Amino acid sequence: MNTNRILPNTPPAVRGLLIANVIMFILSYFAKDTFMRYFALYQPTSDYFMPHQLITHLFMHGSITHIFFNMFALWMFGRILEQVWGSKRFLIYYFVTGLGAALLHTLVNYIEIHSITEAGKALMNTPSPGLLEDFVHKYLKYPSTELTEFMYRFAEKPKDPDYTGTIPSIVDGIINLKENIPTVGASGAVYGVLLAFGVLFPNTELMLLFPPIPIKAKYMVIGYAVIELVLGLASPGSNIAHFAHLGGMIFGWILLKYWNTNSRNFY
Repeated sequence: MNTNRILPNTPPAVRGLLIANVIMFILSYFAKDTFMRYFALYQPTSDYFMPHQLITHLFMHGSITHIFFNMFALWMFGRILEQVWGSKRFLIYYFVTGLGAALLHTLVNYIEIHSITEAGKALMNTPSPGLLEDFVHKYLKYPSTELTEFMYRFAEKPKDPDYTGTIPSIVDGIINLKENIPTVGASGAVYGVLLAFGVLFPNTELMLLFPPIPIKAKYMVIGYAVIELVLGLASPGSNIAHFAHLGGMIFGWILLKYWNTNSRNFY
């Protein structure tokens, strides 16, 4: 198949990434559970974790909207960077930022799971209905009906050993749930691409979709970074990996600085 006929005027690396992402999305539609199990990114403490997931999760997406916006941004900004840098340099940058996003996201999740573990230990040392309710609502966004009923019954019999003895399994269940939440998407690498575009072409005016106003690339990058930081701090445990987005931008900045101070290594 002549891939030049697919997305003409798009350089080969970006074109290849777009095609690979679309193929993976289509295949995962027919075997979602299997693809999610092997190619999404899990915490290193999860039984599902495998090292290759640090890369393969970049080719997985959860919905048509998710893949559309990621691939549109990759095409819009990535093709310009590839034309400036060349394919090899662009691919190195893309995967370094994607890997950096995964590492920061994993670190933030590890810190959150450690916090849950410590809070769980305190709860098990002094079990009470109030502490259990606070623990569940802090670390579990949508408690099950069964768990909600358990807390109600526990409140009626706070000294009953049948209830206090169940708390360790509840704590372990929440920890296991957090460890086994899969992460998918190229967003971290795409945010790295956006950062590079803003650094290389800071005064290029771009038209935002919401609101539809022109803005210089450098201000858009700064704005996105601030938004992701605020949302990441304000909504821990969110379904959106805000710190992965920041990780892509941070590692992108570091790599650009490295290349600027080692210009002889231009690929």
